[in-house]
Amino acid sequence: ARAHNLQVTALGGGSNLLLAGDIAGLVIYLDLRGINCVDSCKDSVTIEFAAGENWHKAIEYCLQQGWYGLENLSLIPGNMGAAPIQNIGAYGVELCDLFVSLRAINIATGEVLIMDRQACEFGYRDSIFKHQYKSTHLIVEVTFRLPKKWQRTLNYGDLKQLPEHASAQQIFDLVCQVRADKLPDPKQLGNAGSFFKNPTVTPEQCADIIARDPKVVHYPMPDGSIKLAAGWLIDACGWKGKSVGNAAVYEKQALVLVNRGGATGGEVVTLAKAIQTSVYERFGIRLEPEPVVI
Repeated sequence: ARAHNLQVTALGGGSNLLLAGDIAGLVIYLDLRGINCVDSCKDSVTIEFAAGENWHKAIEYCLQQGWYGLENLSLIPGNMGAAPIQNIGAYGVELCDLFVSLRAINIATGEVLIMDRQACEFGYRDSIFKHQYKSTHLIVEVTFRLPKKWQRTLNYGDLKQLPEHASAQQIFDLVCQVRADKLPDPKQLGNAGSFFKNPTVTPEQCADIIARDPKVVHYPMPDGSIKLAAGWLIDACGWKGKSVGNAAVYEKQALVLVNRGGATGGEVVTLAKAIQTSVYERFGIRLEPEPVVI
């Protein structure tokens, strides 16, 4: 790629990617494999995962070994190397909560970097790899530290129905069931999971929205802000089941955009922009897409 001055694009599972056109240059599919326990002490176990490991299967492997903490993130499609880019999260747990470091390669120079949590600049569905290091670095390995004194996270959504002493396997099973019920299998119906981030607003903004729409789904955050359910906002604007060409809003979950067969990337982008405009006009909130658009 350097010899021919080609742009380099790295692909993992492709589950958080929207192709709006052909990809120029060289495409690299990262299929690096390996799971290695590098340290086990009294309080925790530290595990290295190669970038090509399937995220969900890696969690299954951890459960089999008695390593707990990642089960709330089960059934998120994609590969390990892409997980830090998005700082994936679900059911009250984010990747950064258990993250130790990653190994990345500078595409232009070949330099190897070891980056800790601070260097990755994690945010809500965000990291340095979406900004300064976007398209310039390849993540080849990710390291987590899982506590042996495992703390369950059951205070979010459907997990509240579980008993206080639910096992990691019970959490894993329920998360898989709920995700399978709400989200279409991308192998069967093309989609990128949740297409928009859940927006955060000030308490004053939330109070204003509640005054107009008392049923708005919202969650208080530790920093004092309020997170709104983007799916509810989209549904309230009447988009569930609507389509643009062969791109559509999923009937069971308004946060998911699907390809009914033969949809172009342009149709998906057009649908997404129409939804953003509709939500902004009604609620004054700008929805931000989650997938990377190429």
